[in-house]
Amino acid sequence: MWKAEGIGKGFSSVAVSGGKVYITGEPGNDLVVFAYDLDGTLQWKQQAGSACKNDPTGARGTPTIDSGKLYLLSGNGRLSCLDAATGEAVWARESREFGGSPGGWGYAESVLVYGDRVVFKPGGQNCLAALDKTSGATVWQSKGYTAGPEYGSCLRFTSGGDAFIVTGTSKGLVCVRASDGRVRWSNGFSADNTANCPTPVFSDGLVFWANGYGKGGICMRLTADGGAEPAWTTHDMDCHHGGYIVEHGYIYGNNGGGWTCLELKSGIKKWQNQGPGKGSLCWADGMLYLFSENSGQAALATCSPDGLVIKGRVKVEGSGPSWAHPVVIGGRLYLRYDSNLYCFDVKGS
Repeated sequence: MWKAEGIGKGFSSVAVSGGKVYITGEPGNDLVVFAYDLDGTLQWKQQAGSACKNDPTGARGTPTIDSGKLYLLSGNGRLSCLDAATGEAVWARESREFGGSPGGWGYAESVLVYGDRVVFKPGGQNCLAALDKTSGATVWQSKGYTAGPEYGSCLRFTSGGDAFIVTGTSKGLVCVRASDGRVRWSNGFSADNTANCPTPVFSDGLVFWANGYGKGGICMRLTADGGAEPAWTTHDMDCHHGGYIVEHGYIYGNNGGGWTCLELKSGIKKWQNQGPGKGSLCWADGMLYLFSENSGQAALATCSPDGLVIKGRVKVEGSGPSWAHPVVIGGRLYLRYDSNLYCFDVKGS
């Protein structure tokens, strides 16, 4: 449908809200937010911190849109709030204010917004922090858990009538109470790994997290007292960065150079398939959209424990690894590769 060029290097995906498509890039020495309308016409662009010089260079986190505001964490740790309609700056905080510092590849998370709060991971002794989303004022900081922030995002879920936030760190998984940041449980799986990139998923009382570099995954079963215990571990989902989704009791995700389906309750592997190769994914309308990290190859595939069947392919232009996740919304597929953003019609007939 359209293609936007020159947005600069980056690995972030799009956020689509209120008739606008938001994407970040580093076309020079700045991190820049671009806002397009649904026809691909640029509406505004705004600087949101300095460019991240950690190799490979490029924009990291995807913007989060909530109540007319855009929230973005830069690779260097600047948390910005912008007006989503105009790009005007509202407030900003720095991770170092909370005693945090990034991992070797910079900050890469997309911030969590829930209720009147913004939650992110500065890392360090106050590993997680919640801010007032209107003013940026500190609401709480987690205590008693020290770890580097790594590269995944925070996930909010509810269990037993209470709300919790779980995320991956350099020391493993940690789960805090959403109301005050109090640590409820932690697990050292994948501690001190080369990099822990994916974000945990929650379904049916289970939290699943997987990482690359030979680590694989762990499934934690929540307990009645607000804690959690290991249910199973696996080496059948060695997930470097591409993530995974849960659908009808099965996990679908990147495993090494291809794709795997696991049963959520047991960890039993249902199938392994090369597909378009190692990459990232999203789910929409009962299908998987797979995006290879090499050569800009994307594929449409079935989402079934019976096997993976490729139904269509498309290729986009760019260079280097394509680590942005595909996004499907409103009958459109958005693919970001290098300094290009593509929009495809996937409504079908």
